[in-house]
Order: sequence, then structure tokens, then C-alpha cells
Amino acid sequence: MKSLILAEKPSVAREIARVLKCSIKNKGFMEGPQFVVTWALGHLVTLAEPDDYDQKYKEWRLEDLPMLPTSMKLKVIRQTSHQFQVVRNLMKRGDLKELVIATDAGREGELVARWIMVLANWKKPFKRLWISSQTDDAIREGFANLKAGNAYNNLYDAAVCRAEADWLIGLNVTRALTCKFNAQLTAGRVQTPTLAMIVDREAEIKRFVPVDFWTIRADFGDYFGDWRNQDGNSRIFDFSKAEEIAAKVKGHSGVVKDVRTERKSEPPPLAYDLTELQRDANKRYGFSAQKTLSVLQGLYERHKLVTYPRTDSRYITSDIVPTLPARLKSISVAPYAEMVKPLLQKPLTPTKRFVDNSKVSDHHAIIPTEQPLQLTPLKAEERNLYDLIVRRFIAVLYPPFRYDQTTLVTVINGENFYSRGKVVKDKGWRAVTSRQAVKEESVDDILPDQTLTLSKKGDHKQVESCKINKSKTRPPARYSEATLLTAMESPGKFIEDEELRETMKGSGLGTPATRADIIEKLLYNNYIERQGKELTPTSKGAQLIELVAPALKTPELTARWEQRLSNIARGKGSKTEFMADIRQNAVELVKSVISDTAIYKADNISKTKCPVCGKFMLLVNGKRGKMLICQDRTCGHRQPEKQNDFGFKSSKKASRINQKMISQYSDQGSIGQSLGDLLKAALAKENKAKEE
Repeated sequence: MKSLILAEKPSVAREIARVLKCSIKNKGFMEGPQFVVTWALGHLVTLAEPDDYDQKYKEWRLEDLPMLPTSMKLKVIRQTSHQFQVVRNLMKRGDLKELVIATDAGREGELVARWIMVLANWKKPFKRLWISSQTDDAIREGFANLKAGNAYNNLYDAAVCRAEADWLIGLNVTRALTCKFNAQLTAGRVQTPTLAMIVDREAEIKRFVPVDFWTIRADFGDYFGDWRNQDGNSRIFDFSKAEEIAAKVKGHSGVVKDVRTERKSEPPPLAYDLTELQRDANKRYGFSAQKTLSVLQGLYERHKLVTYPRTDSRYITSDIVPTLPARLKSISVAPYAEMVKPLLQKPLTPTKRFVDNSKVSDHHAIIPTEQPLQLTPLKAEERNLYDLIVRRFIAVLYPPFRYDQTTLVTVINGENFYSRGKVVKDKGWRAVTSRQAVKEESVDDILPDQTLTLSKKGDHKQVESCKINKSKTRPPARYSEATLLTAMESPGKFIEDEELRETMKGSGLGTPATRADIIEKLLYNNYIERQGKELTPTSKGAQLIELVAPALKTPELTARWEQRLSNIARGKGSKTEFMADIRQNAVELVKSVISDTAIYKADNISKTKCPVCGKFMLLVNGKRGKMLICQDRTCGHRQPEKQNDFGFKSSKKASRINQKMISQYSDQGSIGQSLGDLLKAALAKENKAKEE
């Protein structure tokens, strides 16, 4: 009897098949002496559409909402139904004793496999492959230590709850908004509060009124000092006050009032989880969150150089510690060899800053594997991302960055001027990483580091010059993908209830695996747009936030749900209670939309009239490019952007193709000549319309 292995992707299935010596290739699966390896193509099964429950839901009507099926149905995804049939036929084979789930080791991967098992009616035993890297050794070890499939039932329950909650809330609110305002509007439990944060930030920026302020710097020849008041503030909002202080200082001498030297120690940064890596890649290389995840997936699956990407932990477990020397040896090539060398010369003793079993749930931090490193096959973007991961991994194992910080206070006629200098004692982890300090919003209040000469209390210092510098207060910065990911990860500051804010620590909007997709959906639906590295809301996005119920646009509700989903995955929460609350939420949210008296005004109206009803059409993003859709939903006409009466594209790029088609038709006898003439007429008509 053989075991059936179900992977999530063909590429992963091929690697597993190779390691397990399954060399016989078939359509949709591979087979060997002991195993049959097949795969999904992502999800093969999904939740049924509304009209699968009742044909009346084919029409979108407010009076049919909310849609609340008593039990949720599953259906095979039509586009990948051929592979589902392969998997189902394999599951019916009599020579297979058990199933091994080898989909991604996480909530969504569990759902991919279990839904296939439900629709294929799998009743035999099943086990779980749970590995954190795709190396040959990791695969062999994983199959030598397969987990009981039922041990992941709670994870499956959480995955089902997430999917059903998104269906009930997303589809109901989207249909309600679309029908109520006769516009293509969507809403979701994660995307809407995320959009609200961007819209609110833009409103803050627009409301902001800059105010002038002044700072004062005195030059003592061998060092400079910045003025501070008794509270430590450097900003002066009254110019006459600044002039008064400068007059007391110019041409005078001061006395060193205080010299304070402190021994400072800065511990290494934590290892990467997905969100932190996405943040750094966005700051350093301008990668979108989705691009980082895509490149990282390639490093994990294809190159096998890093561990499981979709993790929310920045720690490793104690059982990984014995593998650290092997991981360091695998990366001991240029340009990392010299950094790794001191770590391999003595026993490794990582601290709880890196090793903490209590802070690892499904997967540990993203670290290099034992796969020998070859940089040549890596593309530039893969090498950049891998460089971040490797340097962070090495840095965590290095000693702290140690330095002496000296603060000087020089007093001139009762006014205090502060100076700060730093003497590095041990570069520690900073020797292996180019990590940059995060800019604070109030950079004017930060004392800059400078080289300080040896001074002692009581020394007299002559003021050589004194300068008043003018600045303006600045509005809060727009979100970049890096700062938006931070806000999604820790939305507590957006929650007013103090007790709830405390309970939200460790939870957030979405998960590390879904946040990139949420940002991409907001961009695709034209709710936000990229302006360089900044994310700004569109008119459509700002209007949507005005239209949705308050409960759906705050992080409080959805963050609470994510926390409950995590509890369900750990066996500490009730699936039944959660879904009952979701259904009640759906009812309330639909009611709030129906009772709304607001008005929506589309800002994407084109100059093209609908050929059916004559109304101007809307320009929207379609799956295959820009689409023109009639703004009247009862009409429903749609067509590709830039299309003439004969269906030929009219872009500059396509004009050459059109001319070539005319020439071809004209060379094919009388019928071809007629078609060519028609094409010429169509193009002439179109060009005339452009000129007008």
C-alpha cells in the first residue's frame, strides 16, 4: 500500500517526488514504489457563490440582503477543475492507505488540503508534513516525523472561520454598497479599516497648518551647542524671544556646567518575520510588500536558501540551535565569510533575544537554510533580499553595539546649550549590517552627534558665532508601504478603548501572509494610488470611507476577529460563537448601508458613451486591463478600453497591426478587398473623432 502526498504547488510536488524517488510521471501526479505525489494549484476548492444557493442572487438587489446561508457550501473552482479531478481520482484508488498533507504549513495551506478532502470524500487516515524549509534534508526529516493530521483540526477550524467570515461580511456589504449607490464599491473586514487609516492620514495632512519656529545654535570653535529650555525643548515660536536669547549669547563666553559620560549598549535587532522584512525591503529597495513576498517565495521554494516565509515570529526554537553552525558554514562565502568567521571560532551561545520557544507558534523567524550558498544563480532582486536576511541572521548572533555617549551642557548668561558626542567601543552587530536608524518625526529636537574635545566642568568657552535657524512644523508623513505595514501590524493606537488596546497587542489587521494582498487590492480597486513611495487615497477611496458603517472602518472590529481566529487555532476559542457573531455583524452592517442618506459621485467617468443606453461609461481596472463599464448597473454593458466599432484596438501600438490587417485583407481577392475597405473606413471614422 502506498501513501498519497498532496502538495500545494507543482514545483513543491516535484521536489518532494525527487527526494522520495517518485520518478514515474503522469498527468497531474508522479509515482514511486512507496508514494504517489500530486498537487493543488493553490486553491482547487472554494466557497460557493451566492447564486449556488438561490438563483435569485444572480440579480443584485438590496431587498435580498443580507445573504445568510444556514450552512456554507463548497464548489470546485472551474479554471482548475481538471487538476481537482486528478486528485479526486487518486483519492479513490484502492492501493492508497493514507494521505499526507504537504501543502504550505500554515492556516491557508491547511484550508487548501482539507477542502479538497471534503469534496473528494476522503475517509482514510491522514497525516501532516510540517517543515520550515524546502531543503532535501528538511523534506526527509519531515517525512520521518510526520504529525497526526487531526492535530491540526483547530488550525483548519480557524481557516474555515476566516473564509466564511470574509464571505458573509465582504459579499453582503459589497452588494449593499453597490446596489445602494449604483457603483462598483467593495468592502472587507481588513481592507476597509486599512483604507480608513490612509484616508484619515490624508485628512490630517490637509487640515495641517504649518507654524514657523526658530532654533539657536552657538559655535564654540571646537564644538557647537543647541539651545534648550528647562523642559528640554528646542523650538521657539516667538521670533522676538529667539532674538533676545541670541543677543544674550553673541560675543559672550560660557561655562561648561555639566559633563556626563554614559556607557551605552544597543542589542542586536530581532531576526526577520515577514512583515519586518517587507518593511526593510520597502525602505531600502522600494519593493512593494507583494514583490517582497514573491521574491522571498522564490528564495524558499526554488533556491531553498531561506526558511518558511509567511511567519509572524522573530525568534527560533531551542531545537534549531544545534543547526546554527551548519547554517553559518553554508553562507561562509564572499561577501559573508569574514563576518561568519568569528562566530565559528567559538561555541555559539544565542540569548533569549533569538531563542524563545514561547514566542514561536507555527513557524520560527526567517533565517538561512543549510543549503550551500551560490550567489551566481540569483537575480539582482533575489540577491538584495537574501542579503538583508543573511546580514540580519549574522547580526543577531553578534555582540551588542557598545559606545560611550558624552553630553555637554554649556551655560551662557543663564541660557543652556547642549552638545552630544559618541565614542564607539565595540561595533558589535553594526559591523555586519547597514541598518539605518528610523527617522523620528521631531528630528529638530534630536541632538546631533559630533566629535567632542576633552572638556571638564568649569571650563570657559568663548562663543565664536551664534545663528538663529528658521523652520516650519511639518504635517504627519503619508504612509509608505513600510509604515502602513507597521500600522496594520500594530493598530492599537487607532483604538480609543484603553483596555481593548492592551488586549490587541500581538494582533492586528490581517496576518503577515495577507497584508501584502490587501494593499494590492486597494490599489487594484482604485481606492489608493502610489506616488513614489507614498500611498495616497483617491476620491473613490475617500468617498467609500464616508459610506461604510463606522464599525467596519475602525481596526477594533477586525483586529478583534483576528485575535479570536488565533485563539480558535490554538484551541482556546469557539468556532460556533465566532460565526454567530459574524452573522450578526453582517445583518447590522447591511442595515447601516440601507439606511444611509449619503450620495456617491464617481470620479472615473470617461468620455465614451454606452452604445446601449447612451450614458457615459466608467473606466475601471479589469482582469485583462482597463475596461469601460456602463455606470447604470441595470444596463450592464462593458467593453475593453479604446475599442472602435469593429472591435479593433486603437492605441498607437495597435495602429501598425490594423494597417497590416488592411493590407493582408486587401491582397485576398474581392471579399478580402471589401473587408479591407471596411477597416479603412472604421479607422478613418475613428481618426476623425480624435481630431474633433
